[in-house]
Amino acid sequence: MKDKSQTTKRSFILRFLDMIEVAGNKLPTPLTIFFYLAVFVVVLSGIGAAMGWSATGEMYNSGSGAVEETTVTVVSLFSISGLQYMLTSAVTNFTSYAPLGFTVVIMLGIGVAESSGWLNGLIHKVVKITPAQLVTPMVVFIGVMTNVAENAGYVVFIPLAAMIFKAYKKHPLAGVAAGFAGVSGGFSANLLIGSADATLSGFSTAAAQTLDPAYNVTPLSNWFFMIASTILITVVGTLITELVVIPRLGPYKENGDGTLVEVSNELTDKEEKALRVANWVFVAIVAVYVICCIPKNSFMRNPDTGSLIEGSTLMNAIIPLFTLLFFIPSFVYGKLCGSFKSDKDVVASFNKSIASISGFIAMAFVAAQFTNYFSKTNIGRILSFKGAELLQSLNINSVGLMMCFILVAGFVNLFMASASAKYAIFAPVFVPMFMKMGLSPELTQVAYRIGDSTTNIIAPVIAWIPYILTVMKKYDKDTGWGTLVSSMLPYSMAFLVSWAAMLAVWMILNLPLGPGAPVFYTIG
Repeated sequence: MKDKSQTTKRSFILRFLDMIEVAGNKLPTPLTIFFYLAVFVVVLSGIGAAMGWSATGEMYNSGSGAVEETTVTVVSLFSISGLQYMLTSAVTNFTSYAPLGFTVVIMLGIGVAESSGWLNGLIHKVVKITPAQLVTPMVVFIGVMTNVAENAGYVVFIPLAAMIFKAYKKHPLAGVAAGFAGVSGGFSANLLIGSADATLSGFSTAAAQTLDPAYNVTPLSNWFFMIASTILITVVGTLITELVVIPRLGPYKENGDGTLVEVSNELTDKEEKALRVANWVFVAIVAVYVICCIPKNSFMRNPDTGSLIEGSTLMNAIIPLFTLLFFIPSFVYGKLCGSFKSDKDVVASFNKSIASISGFIAMAFVAAQFTNYFSKTNIGRILSFKGAELLQSLNINSVGLMMCFILVAGFVNLFMASASAKYAIFAPVFVPMFMKMGLSPELTQVAYRIGDSTTNIIAPVIAWIPYILTVMKKYDKDTGWGTLVSSMLPYSMAFLVSWAAMLAVWMILNLPLGPGAPVFYTIG
């Protein structure tokens, strides 16, 4: 039994989160929000142009290659010429929207990996060979790694995590908590590049180019930091599970109706063979990529400088390369184990993966208009000039500034679940603003990802909450929203504090966030 003070404290937290849930449910869909924002920008541009709004500041001139003092004024779209522009640019705004192409292409590979069963086979195999003392870090780590395939983590791994814990005589709800913490709380951490890297880097590039047209943020821009983050989330998630969640839940006593369906952790002989071959194919592809990058005159390098980072084929083609890395082993696995009997099955997996992001595609059309209008009207540039002046006048150091930004991103995430939808709003304002203060777009993106990830597991607007509650009820029929939140809150706070602290240390040491991705930015 918990004492009264603990109960009272937990009830207060739940009441607070209930208010957040009510407020979050009253928000319109992200697509609708972007529509309202686009209309707002058009109207605001008319007001700003009529009132002569302008701002002066230093900006990189791509023509002269120099940093120049520039005065920007508001361009009105609230006019006949503005209407003509919006009508004639709508399609090109959409087709040139960087996050759209990145996300669709990489989802083709991930979709095949999910549909073939290759990802599921990898998860089952790792579980089979893991010693009991490593079960908790293994569950958190795999949870983090499965977010590269997004739905696979929620649909497959969280129920599996509960079964793993129960098999090792640990409370299955602690398994749900550890798995959920890895999949969702550690959403931005990974050893691999996923769709989130592609999507967010597209937003960062578009926002950065409003100030520096030559700037490019690659999907690898946060890779070094996210590798370290994977280790951090695994360690912190393990400590919270073992020291807080498991003791709080106590010993597990089955009180269900006895009809719980357990999924076997064993692979069939055919699946075992298919998994071995597919894994070797995966290794072979990685080896081919590495070999192709080694020669100084490699086609993977920049033809002028020989760099593997700046302007190289490797960086420019990273999304198709990763798509092939997912697709080929998955196709081999599917053919060998029988999940792909013909090309129709492969095409069906493509269709399924694209269908899973249909909401994003629809949202992208409206978001592309908003992003373009925001840039076209110069409102983003004016805000970045004025905002940088304000923040500089407050005399907040760069570390403190990023800590504040993390808190803002985490708070907004409680009301608006979509990482891409939020960043499409944040990036055009904060990326150029922080660039004006000497902070790189890659750093802004990292700080945003920390705030966005750490509050996922306590956000009432996350779409997977009902599913996770259903999984929990298989093991405890009396469990509910309060059980989930009280279990996940320690992870959320621990991730937020430790992850933000690691970023602060990273900034102080001025370590690269990824290949060619600095912490600080100098115009030009």
